[in-house]
Amino acid sequence: MAALSREEILKKISQGESLENMNMSGIDLSYENLKGVSFAGSNLSEAHMQNANLENADFSGASLDRIFLFGANLINANFDNATMVDANLQDTNLEKASFVGANLFHIKLFGAQMENTNFEKANLETARFKRGILRSAIFKGAKLIDAHLERTDLRDADFSGADLSGAHLSMAKTDGARFEGAKTDGIKK
Repeated sequence: MAALSREEILKKISQGESLENMNMSGIDLSYENLKGVSFAGSNLSEAHMQNANLENADFSGASLDRIFLFGANLINANFDNATMVDANLQDTNLEKASFVGANLFHIKLFGAQMENTNFEKANLETARFKRGILRSAIFKGAKLIDAHLERTDLRDADFSGADLSGAHLSMAKTDGARFEGAKTDGIKK
């Protein structure tokens, strides 16, 4: 469990104190305004941040396994090198967010807004993107083995060098998407 209570964490935020490298596992910060807060290197496993405003927040290098971010505003958030195994980001706004090198194994991104989001070299194996908007997203060198991209908008996305083996792409819009050097064995359309 978290070393600090919700009230203690909110007090630290209001005083401009750092939340980096802290244990906040299991904390509930749902519906809070956490715009621009840095959680870099922190443990937020199993935390709840439903419908929180996390625009420009920094989660780089954080442990976010099984975090619940349903409906959160994550515009321009930084998740580089974070671990988010089995996380739920359904119906979030992730426009211009960055997940470079992140481990997103079996992440749930149903209906998420992800235009211009950077997933370069991320592990997205078995990820669930159904109905997501991924226009101009970057997947260079990403691992998308058995990922579910059904009914997604992938127009102008860059999959250069990505591994899409066994990915599900039925009814996906792929106009203008780039697949140079991508592994596409067993794609299901």
